[in-house]
Amino acid sequence: MPMIDATEALRVLLISEDEAIRDGVHEALSQARGEVSLYWVSQPDLATIRAKDLLPHVTLIDDALGDVNAPFLVKQVLAFAPGTVIIMLLDERAMAQASAAVLAGARGFVTKPLAPGELVANIREALGQRRFDGDVAQSCLDQIDGQSRGRVVVFCAPKGGTGRTILAINTSIALHQNTGSSLAMVDADLAAPALDVALNLHDNRDITDLLPRLSQLDQELADSILVPYTSGMRVLLAPPPGTLETSITSPQIQQMLAEFKRMYGWTVVDLGLPLNEMSFAYLDAADRIIMTVLPEMTGLRNTRLMLEELGRRGYKEGKIWLVLNRATIQGGISRRDIEQRLHVKITHTVPDDQPLVSHSINRGVPIMLAKPKSAVGRSINALAKQIAMSLAPTIPIRPAPAVATKPTRQRWLRFERTAKA
Repeated sequence: MPMIDATEALRVLLISEDEAIRDGVHEALSQARGEVSLYWVSQPDLATIRAKDLLPHVTLIDDALGDVNAPFLVKQVLAFAPGTVIIMLLDERAMAQASAAVLAGARGFVTKPLAPGELVANIREALGQRRFDGDVAQSCLDQIDGQSRGRVVVFCAPKGGTGRTILAINTSIALHQNTGSSLAMVDADLAAPALDVALNLHDNRDITDLLPRLSQLDQELADSILVPYTSGMRVLLAPPPGTLETSITSPQIQQMLAEFKRMYGWTVVDLGLPLNEMSFAYLDAADRIIMTVLPEMTGLRNTRLMLEELGRRGYKEGKIWLVLNRATIQGGISRRDIEQRLHVKITHTVPDDQPLVSHSINRGVPIMLAKPKSAVGRSINALAKQIAMSLAPTIPIRPAPAVATKPTRQRWLRFERTAKA
C-alpha cells in the first residue's frame, strides 16, 4: 500500500480497481499541507475487512467496481468503520449514482478525472460536515490543513542496558514540569516492559484494554485506562511478558497515537526491541526519536546498524537525536571518537552516576522527583528543555515546581494479572 507520508497522519482508504485512480489520489493528497497516509484496496470484497482493520478517517470509493453495487458497499464500509467519512469518485456521466450513494451514507462525491485541488477541498468540506464526533472531525481538519497538536517523542536503543527507560521516564517528568502540558507515557516494550516496575505502578489496566475500543477512544476512555502518576502524567502500561494473545497492528498504533496527539501535549514512548512493524509505526509517528547509547564498542556497532536501518527507511537525520548516556564512565569511549566512528553528531550527553540510578529504580522514585538537582537530574532537565524548544517553541519553559514525594519502600513485580471483568 502506498504511503503519502511516513509519519502518523490522516488515514485515507481508497477502494478502486484502477491503478490510475490510485496514482491520481496519491498526487492530489501529496499536495495537502498536512500529513496524509493513503491505503489502497484493489479488491472490493476485501474492502470491509481493511476498513475494520484500518478505521480510516476518510474512505474514497470508486464507482467503477465491476459488478459491485457502490451504494451497497458504502453501507458495508460504514457498518465496519462507522466513524469514516465516505466520498464517492464518480464518472461525470454517472451522476445518477451520486444521490443513491449519499442516501446510503456517503458525505459527498468528486467527478473523474480527478482534479487535485477539488479532491482535497471536498475531503475538507466533508470532514467539516461531520456531525457525530466534532473533536475527531476537528483533529482531521487540522491534519489536512497542516496544523499539528501534541508531539510524539520515541525513546529507542540499539541494545538493552543503555538506560533508555530511565531517560524516557525522567525526560517525561521534566517535559511536563517545564512546559505544563499534559503528557502520556506509553510502554511499547512488549518483550521486557519496565514502566510499571520503575514507577512502582500496581495496576492491571494496559494497552490490551484500549486497542479493542479504539473507534470509541476519547478523553474519558483514555483516563479510565491510562494510569495516573504522581508527577501529573498518565501511563499506558504494556501487558506482562508472554500474555499478549494477538499481535498489535500498525494501523492500531497509528490511530492510537493520532488520538493521543489530540488529547495530550506530549506523548513519550519507551520503545523496546526487536524492531518490527509495530515498532516502526511508533517511529513513523515520532516528531523526535531519541536513541540512547553507551560509550562502549559493542553498543556503537549496534548503533551504526540501527542508524543504517532507519536511514534505509527514509528517516531524516534531524529527526533522530543521539543521546550518550553514562558519558563520564571510566574507560568509556570519548564523545569525539564516537562521533568520528558513527559520522553523526551526539545531541546530548548524560553523566554517569550508577549508584543514584540504581537507588532510584529500587525505590521506584524517578530522579527528577527525588534528586532533580543532581548532575544527572540537571542534564535530563536540559535535554527536556532542548526537546521542548525544538518541537514546541511557542510553549514557554517555566521553572520546575518543587515536588514533595515520599519515597516508597514497598516494591513489587507484576508477574500475573487478575481476570478482567
